[in-house]
Amino acid sequence: MKDSPKLKSLLEKRRQTDALRTLKITSPDLIDFSSNDYLGLARNSSLKSEILKVSQSRSLTTGSTGSRLITGNNSLIEETENYLAQFFSQEASTVLSSGYMANLAFFSSVPQKGDTIIYDELSHACIKDGCRLSLANRYSFKHNDLQDLELKLQKGDGNIFIAVESIYSMDGDMAPLASICDLADKYQAFVIVDEAHSTGVWGSNGQGLVHTLNLQNRVSAVIYTFGKALGIHGACITGSKDLKSFLINFARPFIYTTAPSDHEIISIQKAFELRAQNQTLADSLFEIINYWNKKLPKFSTPSAIKAITIGGNTETKTIADNLQNQGLDIRPILSPTVKAGTERLRICLHSFNTKKEIDFICDTLKTDYPVLFN
Repeated sequence: MKDSPKLKSLLEKRRQTDALRTLKITSPDLIDFSSNDYLGLARNSSLKSEILKVSQSRSLTTGSTGSRLITGNNSLIEETENYLAQFFSQEASTVLSSGYMANLAFFSSVPQKGDTIIYDELSHACIKDGCRLSLANRYSFKHNDLQDLELKLQKGDGNIFIAVESIYSMDGDMAPLASICDLADKYQAFVIVDEAHSTGVWGSNGQGLVHTLNLQNRVSAVIYTFGKALGIHGACITGSKDLKSFLINFARPFIYTTAPSDHEIISIQKAFELRAQNQTLADSLFEIINYWNKKLPKFSTPSAIKAITIGGNTETKTIADNLQNQGLDIRPILSPTVKAGTERLRICLHSFNTKKEIDFICDTLKTDYPVLFN
């Protein structure tokens, strides 16, 4: 097959900066400190059994056969969307194949030409990609900086959309959602929240931070992702019935993609049911989070995500490799995924991690890399 010389040139540049991405199979022998399976539901045997049980008891097709607007819609999907809307205390929900596609669908279609999108500079790539596809003007504001956000709001035209994450995926810190809503009220802006890393974790039944903080009526849309703490796949956008109708009519990632299969929809139902019945999973996770925060206060966050900045691709990869050789599944996050100079170890905690494992990782870091604690 003939390739463009430019492809080889770009790949070579990645190699030279030690930034070339490759696929890696996770060893089952390592202690998991990397996955987004915060509550252990991806490995939960009861969830797997319930999904298989329902799948086998109903007459299901292996595929949805088409997009939602052609042959891919059915009562099971609509029943699940109604359930999710009620669960998250919103008028309506729209299921999509992933959180990436959900953000792409919203930001590429809802903000119109002449409108303005203002997004946190550390927003996930899918938010930024959706903004790039929009005809609206777009600006970033300094991470969690309310002053800078207000300056950008003062420059906004048309309908103004503020895009934030409730928990940020690389640093594990929390957005000041209530204060952002206050600013949005002042400037008549619309707040859009990505709850990828808080869905299933925060709230008595896992409804996320917006619900926990009672901000459902102060935000315009929330994107909930199921591929992390819920341990399955998919996502939904919640908001008004008009928003759902708009997405069905104008969101290209919804209109022109194959609908999720019945198996995927049943998995969503069963994952939420199991989470709602097992608050102890979240309680166990927060116990582990608090234990880590006391052991390593320098790297304390309110979430399961802990970032240890090393700096430099080669240096960060070397430390990650050393930790993996000691039985710890810890992955390096390199530039260009993060800004050059902020390359880091991204450590994820889980409800199934033990205090003994936390002792091991914390003691290993302190002993082998004391410079990190200076």
